[in-house]
Amino acid sequence: MWNGIISKYKDFYDIKDGEAIVSLNEGNTPLIVAENLSKMLGGIKLYLKYEGLNTTGSFKDRGMTMAVSKAVQEGSKAIICASTGNTSASAAAYAAKAGIKCFVLIPNNKIALGKLAQAILYGAVIIPVNGNFDDALRIVREIAEEGKVTLVNSVNPYRLLGQRSGAYEVCDQLEGKVDYLSIPVGNAGNISAYWAGFKDYYKAGKIEQLPTMLGFQAEGAAPIVENRVFEEPETVATAIRIGNPASWDKAVAARDESKGLIDKVTDEEILRAQKLLASKEGIFVEPASAASVAGVIKLYGKGYFQQEDKNVVCVLTGNGLKDPSVVSPDEELKVYSVKIDEIKAIIDKSLGSGQNG
Repeated sequence: MWNGIISKYKDFYDIKDGEAIVSLNEGNTPLIVAENLSKMLGGIKLYLKYEGLNTTGSFKDRGMTMAVSKAVQEGSKAIICASTGNTSASAAAYAAKAGIKCFVLIPNNKIALGKLAQAILYGAVIIPVNGNFDDALRIVREIAEEGKVTLVNSVNPYRLLGQRSGAYEVCDQLEGKVDYLSIPVGNAGNISAYWAGFKDYYKAGKIEQLPTMLGFQAEGAAPIVENRVFEEPETVATAIRIGNPASWDKAVAARDESKGLIDKVTDEEILRAQKLLASKEGIFVEPASAASVAGVIKLYGKGYFQQEDKNVVCVLTGNGLKDPSVVSPDEELKVYSVKIDEIKAIIDKSLGSGQNG
């Protein structure tokens, strides 16, 4: 039986016998071969690490099990975070499991309803602030310094330690044959964690090569790409709508050490990739998650992948049900009568045009 990432990868985590582990059986997410997209990108084999199947629907659970476990072990009675959505959902869920309080600061009107609904139902105290994510993070860091609550954003080292498990799983699932790892970049903790995880496995002799890291920010929130703080970040991909990443330096180090890159993709490219993932592979992700695939498509178009038979893993960070508001039908949905001939005509027309849905 799967018991979560700490239990599975205990050799890499400093959890002593008898110490409390707060787990929701996170991890063990599938690595799916993207057969149809691979055909579009001839010469590479594309894999999709679908983190939307973690317990609260995003990769954040990997880090939160570590952060909350350590907070409980240290006697903390409450945790706090700033969030664009997924962190709030995960923190609130793990706090509920642990029986402690959770405080969440969110940028006012800048959070997907699906994520906010999770945090509310899990019982978090929601505090909207009149500012962006970076303003919220500054406030929670200052509050946490007083020692009454434990900060569980990715500046908490245990968060990134837990998130390394994503790299461990990818290596296990592909038997170490990972050539490129593509990942969305928002607060920049995840690309840093994956790189550290790959180095852990390399040092332990579990893999023979380290992959090249490919990170992608949204064009309207691309501080690392443009080497400047975005005071007013804006993108449809709310999960990566961050103008001053907390793990900026770590992300740059991961890029440089792996001889990789961090680039930007437009909202149009992100939404196109989101639709391709759903219509070609049957995987529904939130917009930010699609940035990893949008980036690979962009690089492929530029001839970046020179050699054939390379394994490219795209991390899909969150479930599409987190943010369904960006999805709308291509045509206005008309209500038809219950006459079977009308319905048959619609089906025949769709089959004749080769439509997919």
